[in-house]
Amino acid sequence: MSAALAQADIPAPAPREDGPEERLARWTAGYAALPGLPDELLAPDGSRRPAWDRFLRRLAGLPDAEIAARLAAAGRHIHETGIAYRAYGEATERDWPIGALPLLIEGSEWQAIAAGVAQRAELLEAVLTDLYGEGALARAGLLPAAAAAGDPEFLRPLVGVSAPGGRHMHFYAADLARGPDGAWRVLADRTQAPSGAGHALENRLVMARALPEVYGALDVERVASFFQAFRDGLAAAATRAEPRIGLMTSGPYSDTYVEQAVLARYLGFSLVEGDDLLVRDGMVSIRTVAGLKRVDVLWRRVDGDFVDPLELNPASRLGAPGLVEALRTGVVAMGNMPGTGLVESAWLTASLPALCERLLGESLRLPGLPTWWCGDPVQRDAVMERFDFLAFRPAAAPAQGAFTSRAFGEGRDAAETARLRAVLRDRPGDLVAHEPVRLSTAPVWDGTRLVPRPFVLRVFAAATPDGWQVMPGGFCRISETPDVRPVAMGAGVRAADVWVLSASPVAAQASLLPPSDRVTVRRVPGLLPSRAADNLFWLGRHLERAEAVIRLTACFLDGAGAVSMATEDRATSARIRALLHAWGAVPSAEGPAAALAHHALSDGGQWGSGLAHALSARRNAASLRERLSGEAWRALWALRAVLEAPAEGLDSEAALLDRAERALSLTAALAGLAQENMNRAGGFAFVDMGRRVERAVNACRFALEFGAAGASTDDLGVLLDLVDSRISYGARYILGVALAPVRDMVLLDPYNPRSLAFQVERLAERLAVLPSLRQDGVAELPVRLVAGLSGEIAAAEAATLPLGTVADWEMRLWEIAEAIGARYFPGGSDAARPENLTTLA
Repeated sequence: MSAALAQADIPAPAPREDGPEERLARWTAGYAALPGLPDELLAPDGSRRPAWDRFLRRLAGLPDAEIAARLAAAGRHIHETGIAYRAYGEATERDWPIGALPLLIEGSEWQAIAAGVAQRAELLEAVLTDLYGEGALARAGLLPAAAAAGDPEFLRPLVGVSAPGGRHMHFYAADLARGPDGAWRVLADRTQAPSGAGHALENRLVMARALPEVYGALDVERVASFFQAFRDGLAAAATRAEPRIGLMTSGPYSDTYVEQAVLARYLGFSLVEGDDLLVRDGMVSIRTVAGLKRVDVLWRRVDGDFVDPLELNPASRLGAPGLVEALRTGVVAMGNMPGTGLVESAWLTASLPALCERLLGESLRLPGLPTWWCGDPVQRDAVMERFDFLAFRPAAAPAQGAFTSRAFGEGRDAAETARLRAVLRDRPGDLVAHEPVRLSTAPVWDGTRLVPRPFVLRVFAAATPDGWQVMPGGFCRISETPDVRPVAMGAGVRAADVWVLSASPVAAQASLLPPSDRVTVRRVPGLLPSRAADNLFWLGRHLERAEAVIRLTACFLDGAGAVSMATEDRATSARIRALLHAWGAVPSAEGPAAALAHHALSDGGQWGSGLAHALSARRNAASLRERLSGEAWRALWALRAVLEAPAEGLDSEAALLDRAERALSLTAALAGLAQENMNRAGGFAFVDMGRRVERAVNACRFALEFGAAGASTDDLGVLLDLVDSRISYGARYILGVALAPVRDMVLLDPYNPRSLAFQVERLAERLAVLPSLRQDGVAELPVRLVAGLSGEIAAAEAATLPLGTVADWEMRLWEIAEAIGARYFPGGSDAARPENLTTLA
């Protein structure tokens, strides 16, 4: 469950269930704004603002227990469907900490905010056009040329490049807070690769699901039309009528990867990494299992300097060589263009009011903090007069060689003050000064009542064919402490949905569905990048490996027939122990049965345990978030939870067997989800081939271990259990287990869905429908290998089958897996693939 929802945001039930008025009075008792700061709940005269009064009265109409149950369900939904984030510098993800209360803004106030954000976006676009074009603003002295030219975000290879589609920016965000006078101010401009829109979308989905009556009654503005307009704006930048759009990510270890996957799935974009892209023959293409596919627009979520190691940062492994040249020639459009991070820098803030008058002919509607660039002698003198009352920050982001003072902070010590004064003396252009920030507050739950907490509102704007459009809502970060300095997502910070309340009824339904006359019906495979196919293949392999270990452990605990396999003196038990040890599931083949079973199922430190393989599968799935359903995520989470459960109270063989059986039910559920829910024109073939390869290998290994000449009844019983075929065998043979029939069912029977023969047939079927890159009519290596193996299996007889042949088949299955990998998902720009034989489409 989401930690925020579970611990802080659920109002504690009263000793008795009181009425709405009593409930509301209890929630708001003692609520007061912090001294000298505006508050969202309270108007300046201390009364409740109308929007909040309407919201709280609606919410108070629900009993405390009902609210608690709904928010707890929302927390489970967040956890089980993988809605998460990674704080900067952390290796693991955290559940998304959404708060129970939205931030409410009246429609009339929002109109002023939206107009100001749109104006600011247009202003920054004009500044970028000049900085990467004529440079007239610097020549006129309207902005400091030295600061711009020395900024690390000023990317010289982009100077003179006409932005494809006519815009440097397609997406903009501004971080807002109320000033002491209650007016909104801009704390920061986000132009590099603005994040948070996906989380704003998730916040909306979670809150609308948790409080549908309240959400519907307040006429909250919908956000779907904003995303539709943004998608149309990107498409308009392309030269083709039906462009292919990719969201360019730095990969699953990006702090905002989950959000990027949400947006890619919602908008219908291909989520691509730098290694997925290839610039060749004047085109930018995505490496897919069907060869190269042209991409027309890239929505960049990689820092601009990392886009192209050829012309920008040579150490980058996140971009693709040649992308800058592709932008230069106009064959691909990019939102936002590399170099747009330049106008995030603090040195520009002091110049924006004058620039707005010059470029747009109007006053700046949403001012920033009062700011002074210390490289200007006049501004520096003003700063020195107020030195003790100002905060300092690097003029450029990131600063190079500049003293780094707290961007938003007070209480400098003597050493920091001395160093700061030295920089102001020697390199004043490296710093800007601004008035310290003290954030206004909004109400949150502290467990029993409402309390004021500081917040920052991020508002998004998209460039559309009709101009800038602002999302009616946004992304709100709220601190869990009274500290009024600006906050970033991490420990002690939660998110909140942003509800813009319309003065008129809002249409009940809005979506991204385009008009039917704009869509041509197709029945073709979706775009599947080679990297995604690789992860799908290994997702299937790890899940099958987990199942094999779990099934082997269950046999060890349950035994064959009525005889327990968990005893020390059984040869069959010894073979199971040895196989678990060889697979890396247990540290030793010796020891008590329960201890070994616990290692095999739940010891994440054992590289071959069921839990280790389940975690590996989840890591592969983490790179496929845009392709997996919520049900699949829940099943993956549940599998991990079952295997990861603490050992206390589960150290008996019976309890461990129950754990194994529950885990097997979940692996079956995951296989069923893939079988029944994945489109056959998408990635299903690769998930299925991964499972088939591993299941075929396991069938061979099990036959070698338990199906040798002289195998006991217990051996053959375990062999049937391991391939889940005991019932089928009993229905076919009434005389009991015998070596040849068991071998036939495990290895050669094409009708048994667990046999080797069945897996090889399915591999042949999957390969047959995958695209071929060759034009010579010759079957590719994976197809040839599978066909050869299939023929040998079809011709074999169980009674005379040498185990050496089975061992050879096992090795050839590994060879097939390697051939599939080499054919469909090689990585890197120098990958050996016949890409030049494909047609760009």
